[in-house]
Amino acid sequence: MEKQDYSIKKLPDEVAVVMVPLPAQGHLNQLLHLAHLITSYGIPLHFAGSGTHNHQAKLRVHGWDMKNLSKIHFHDFQLPPYDTSPSAPSHPSHSIPFPAHFYPLFEAATHLREPVSLLLQQLSTMFSRVVVIHDILMASVVQDIQNIPNAESYSLIPISAFTFFIGFWENLVNKPFELDPKDLPECIIPSTEGCTPPEIDEFVANQFRYFGLESGRIYNTSRPVEGRYVELLQKISPNVDIKHFTLGPFNPVEFKTESGIQDRHQCLEWLDEQEHGSVIYVSFGSSTSLSSEQIRELAIGLERSGQKFLWVLRNCDTGDVFAKGEVRKPQLPQGYEERVKSRGMVVRDWAPQLEVLAHSSVGGFMSHCGWNSCIESISMGVAIAAWPMHSEQPRNAVLVTDVLRIGTLVRDWAYRAQLVTSNTIENAVKTLMATDEGEKMRKRAAELGDAVRKSVAVGGVAHSEMDSFIYHITRC
Repeated sequence: MEKQDYSIKKLPDEVAVVMVPLPAQGHLNQLLHLAHLITSYGIPLHFAGSGTHNHQAKLRVHGWDMKNLSKIHFHDFQLPPYDTSPSAPSHPSHSIPFPAHFYPLFEAATHLREPVSLLLQQLSTMFSRVVVIHDILMASVVQDIQNIPNAESYSLIPISAFTFFIGFWENLVNKPFELDPKDLPECIIPSTEGCTPPEIDEFVANQFRYFGLESGRIYNTSRPVEGRYVELLQKISPNVDIKHFTLGPFNPVEFKTESGIQDRHQCLEWLDEQEHGSVIYVSFGSSTSLSSEQIRELAIGLERSGQKFLWVLRNCDTGDVFAKGEVRKPQLPQGYEERVKSRGMVVRDWAPQLEVLAHSSVGGFMSHCGWNSCIESISMGVAIAAWPMHSEQPRNAVLVTDVLRIGTLVRDWAYRAQLVTSNTIENAVKTLMATDEGEKMRKRAAELGDAVRKSVAVGGVAHSEMDSFIYHITRC
């Protein structure tokens, strides 16, 4: 397969791109990946956010040559004071485990409107066109673009096209057409009840007041994975002038896995010693904390499964990941790491997830099904044990298990308030890693991953669509 390479001859400095991310890891990550792809075309790119979160994004990005960061102009704006510590509602035992302590941060981020507007006005005098790519949940921040004649905006849809479409379809009073039965398999679409707390729902609703003002929408997904749902979203869009671009996956899909590379994470060295496809990777992202009781059940379930595992055990992010303060440290059963050291590794810091998923020793991924994790796992051809926690994750899990059929469900969303027992976890791991049923899932995942990687190679559909997007925003 040809190498993923989006670069073409350098374009004249007639167009500048400005990116405005929501200051949460999963959202920062997507736009910074996309920034790398766009700068490969020689287009000036500006990344506008708080200094703290720009630093966070740069520190955690991986898969790219870090020298490429110098091609991006980071604008470090100041946010008004906000509470950075976890509040009571975000405690892992709460009925809605969404990290509600992100809410003060999100509200503070809306105050970026003024500095971002000034930046856009300044750039509009320097370039023939200013193109703003913003997280859909930062729409209010870029609303003043309407007053800049030579500027246009594009919304990044940071969740799966499947989940985004289902949400739209449910809220249509008069359905414009009938869905093909293949578009919605015979499964129960989880309710949004219990996914997010009321204050987050209100924040999202306020941002959606500006939905439809953009010139286009960008999806971090792949046509081999969700092309049909992007087509359906385009079909039900009330504004036929809005263009839809499927440009994902944004993340790199090819990695060198040789040992001995300087500064290589120790977990990759451990994976080098394991058999092909023998390890299940366990990680629940940057916005989930498990209760002490749930950590204990997970630990026992992994141990009893008899399967090799790499477990990233950490708390969810706070509003400022660099702030000092007392934090609850996840605890394992006494003597646990010593007992499992022959076939298990526990990582307590930030892990290079893309490189882990790309490693030949990894055969499965126990995941919360945040969209970053889903599309990364899919692009690497790794099957998923789906354990949704909050937000859009329950519906992403349906996409994985029922639509794509590349995974198994750990816990049904209907039983989200119940503790997931060690027996349930043990059975889910064994199903994915040690049964004929799991082997079929892993085979389908590998085939889908191969199709995704081919799509971003030169001549592939994603590569061609990226070229089309660049041609569109640099048009005369």
